[in-house]
Amino acid sequence: MLGAPSAIGEGLMLATGIFWCIIFIGHVLRVVRHPEALVSDLKHPIRSAFAGGLSIGLMIIAGGLVPYAAGPAAAIWGLAVAIHLMIGAYIVRSLLVSPREAATLTPPLLLPLVGNVLAPVIGAKLGFMTLSWMLFGLGALLWIIVQPLILYRISTGPILPAKMWPGLVILLAPPAVGSLALSLLTDGFGPGPLAIYGYGVLIAAVMLLLVPKFRTVPFSMSWWGYTFPSAAFATASMKASHSHPFPLMTPVLWLLVGFVSLVVAFVFGATVKAFLSGNLLLPE
Repeated sequence: MLGAPSAIGEGLMLATGIFWCIIFIGHVLRVVRHPEALVSDLKHPIRSAFAGGLSIGLMIIAGGLVPYAAGPAAAIWGLAVAIHLMIGAYIVRSLLVSPREAATLTPPLLLPLVGNVLAPVIGAKLGFMTLSWMLFGLGALLWIIVQPLILYRISTGPILPAKMWPGLVILLAPPAVGSLALSLLTDGFGPGPLAIYGYGVLIAAVMLLLVPKFRTVPFSMSWWGYTFPSAAFATASMKASHSHPFPLMTPVLWLLVGFVSLVVAFVFGATVKAFLSGNLLLPE
């Protein structure tokens, strides 16, 4: 939309697919060698939510394949949706049969539940409109239910541990992705997507005000929480601006894309540095 060479975006998408495969293989080896560790993660009140990253990553890969291989993209998208629904059902079941302390209600809980709003972003392009509307409704309703609980828990305490602060940026993902999904389902960035995007602008402003706090958090894999929500917001901003232009739109959007790109590059560099030094995978 801003005239950048498409090869840059396609290269990033290819890298995303490669890294997803590497991380997935790592998890497979972990399951084979240490199955008890997986069971422990799935029973953990906070770590279990990150299982949603598996299917969310698959959805993004399917989106990257849409222009080149619609058939495989549809198959991967269908698999990702099925996995995501199973993970979401497991998380809801665990909430019902094993009530947890309020302190464990943190933003990552949005990943397996509200992550359903991402599915229509790809599903609508593949023509699965009925299923995409159902998934959007599921994700949006869970967002309305779950996010107030998380905000109440954060605002009333206890204060989040330092390592969990980057997870607050996950609060930006639902409005950013939700506005994109609804714009594709309704064939345009009309009142509905704009209303959701407006909420995303507020959350983005809050996250910027929290940057001094974020800078005090030592590197851990929780930093990864900075990346996807920020990128989704940049994408939603470009889509909204394309439908509703404003003065100085192009330089403002370039500034946003540049900032988010630096955030992703910085987190990537810190991750590689931690991996090479042996400090990436550490016990909590």
